[in-house]
Amino acid sequence: MKLSRLWQPRNPAFWLMVALNLLSTVLAWIARSLELPPLAALTVAAFAIGNALLGLYLMYLLMRDEPANPARDA
Repeated sequence: MKLSRLWQPRNPAFWLMVALNLLSTVLAWIARSLELPPLAALTVAAFAIGNALLGLYLMYLLMRDEPANPARDA
């Protein structure tokens, strides 16, 4: 697994990972900054954690996949 495999701008999974991680950052900011009722705060926090976990899973899949063009990496 190589960290450099994360940068795949032509792969839709890359953009989904970026969007999910940005969304979980915004949700975490909302949960900490706004005075929400307990149920709303719990819901926002659960979505933030779920988005972060899904983003990590996509990151793992992107790092695990073999390059589409092996000759280019050589």
